[in-house]
Amino acid sequence: MSDLSKNDIERASFAFSIYDFEGKGKIDAYNLGDLLRALNSNPTLATIEKLGGTKKKGEKLLTVEEFLPIYSQAKKDKDQGCYEDFLECLKLYDKNENGLMLGAELTHTLLALGEKLNDAEVAEIVKDCLDPEDEDGMIPYAPFLKKVMV
Repeated sequence: MSDLSKNDIERASFAFSIYDFEGKGKIDAYNLGDLLRALNSNPTLATIEKLGGTKKKGEKLLTVEEFLPIYSQAKKDKDQGCYEDFLECLKLYDKNENGLMLGAELTHTLLALGEKLNDAEVAEIVKDCLDPEDEDGMIPYAPFLKKVMV
């Protein structure tokens, strides 16, 4: 934890307090991923589980003292992408290099690559974040990515 700055500790403690729904100085490990994401980390589901997150509510509670080393480890994790990384990946599907890709390719990518999503999850993301397709079935991928990464 010594690699966390005073500012990191303050930010983490503040975010922790928001997820401490009962005000008892503990959070449910089920919310670990959400807490890490609130601190601008982007852990995978596997990373969250490795760091002590749980898949069911009420299985495990964490104190802020237990959370800070987890946050420190998550900050060091290089196995997470940022906006620019994902943008570069989506550019591979931009055949005309004009900021557009086929909406169907994006949907397929969400279903097939990385931490796979199911049809309902993809439908929700598309409904909430994707601009309408043009007459050729193309969508601007950068605005989509910004909406998803927020």
